Amino acid sequence: MIGKLAKVTIRTIREKKEKGEKIVALTAYDYPTAKILDTVGVDIILVGDSVGNVVLGYESTLPVTMEEMLHHTRAVKRAVKNALLVGDMPFLSYQTSIEEAVKNAGLFIKAGAEAVKIEGGRQFVPLIEKLTQSGIPVMGHIGLTPQWIHSFGGHRIQGRTAKDALVLLEDAILLEKAGAFSIVLEGIPLQVAKLITETLSIPTIGIGAGVHCDGQILVFHDLFGLGDFIPKHAKVVADLKTIIADGVKKYIEEVKQGIFPALENSFSMSDEEVEALRKEWSKRRS
Repeated sequence: MIGKLAKVTIRTIREKKEKGEKIVALTAYDYPTAKILDTVGVDIILVGDSVGNVVLGYESTLPVTMEEMLHHTRAVKRAVKNALLVGDMPFLSYQTSIEEAVKNAGLFIKAGAEAVKIEGGRQFVPLIEKLTQSGIPVMGHIGLTPQWIHSFGGHRIQGRTAKDALVLLEDAILLEKAGAFSIVLEGIPLQVAKLITETLSIPTIGIGAGVHCDGQILVFHDLFGLGDFIPKHAKVVADLKTIIADGVKKYIEEVKQGIFPALENSFSMSDEEVEALRKEWSKRRS
């Protein structure tokens, strides 16, 4: 049984790296899922813009709006008591201007997030500096950044050459200097992730970046086999898609056969009241 959990903060996350303790992060987009994750001890809950793919049915994260992200952030916040809650800034919510980005990041904080996540490297150093100066903690995100898939030509692993890996390392260093409290490393070779992790004093959170990161994050739906496909970097710990489908099939069968609802699923009235009802109804029909 898990005992009382301590509230995870930005300081907690930094201390975990110093102590060599792995950081565990997952995405959540609704109250019941977030409640489970928070209760069992997940360190970081990210309301990811992956909500577009796995919940809203979009083909990518690009169509996701601020309104949609704030809606899901508020729902998750109602469940979270222990984990550090991070809101994922969607496409074009921070790329147009620093002023607009600070405003949108502030809306995440007002919705209950304790930090925001931004995709991209050195080009966002001024923004990260401004956000941190404004009291808004920032989680960086470099490597295979889904909001940049058109620039990458698809979901391609980044940093496979020494030249490209050095760019990622330099970006990570710049994001740390700008004030990011942690950085997500997505879709990069494990050797590159190891070098970045050893170089930085802030934690790295990997997704498809190998074992050497300070922590790991996965999309909840990938972890439980609920997505349309399972990426190579993910691991299915329980096939909920099959479990749910089998359960629904059983429900369909029992309803059609008259097995459900049974007496224990039904409400009743006394025999006297039933008789009184029948008599009164008979009078009204005559």
